[in-house]
Amino acid sequence: MSQQANPRGTFLKIADSVKRQIETDPDMTELPSLAEVTRDHKVSRGVALRAFALLRQEGLAEPVPGGRWRVVRADVGVDRRPLDQRIADIITADGLEVGEAFPSASTLAKQFGVSRPTMAKALEKLETVGVLTGGGQGKVRTVRAVPMREEHP
Repeated sequence: MSQQANPRGTFLKIADSVKRQIETDPDMTELPSLAEVTRDHKVSRGVALRAFALLRQEGLAEPVPGGRWRVVRADVGVDRRPLDQRIADIITADGLEVGEAFPSASTLAKQFGVSRPTMAKALEKLETVGVLTGGGQGKVRTVRAVPMREEHP
């Protein structure tokens, strides 16, 4: 009779393995990709997702829309505002004025660690509200209006 691995609790073992990685590497900011976990542990994507969900439940990781799962550390603050709001902050932080060129979607995608399609959606939101002009392929996107920043007490 062949001996097979017991699938029950496999996701717990994977979660423990990733926890050890997080604890031993203080510079770790992202979890391994799902593809890496499935390949390294020889499990299905569903089992890997269950392990990531457990890490989320324990407050050690969180999903990032359009990106890999992020490691959550108590001593590191993370800006969780929507991407379009964080992008709009570039205008005020860099002192950009109306009519000036805005960084490309590719540059911003690298800076924020998101995919190009995710960045394109965020830039479209800023175009819709009138903060940026439409770029399009080969065209430079420019600042149309300086966004007003809400101050919270």
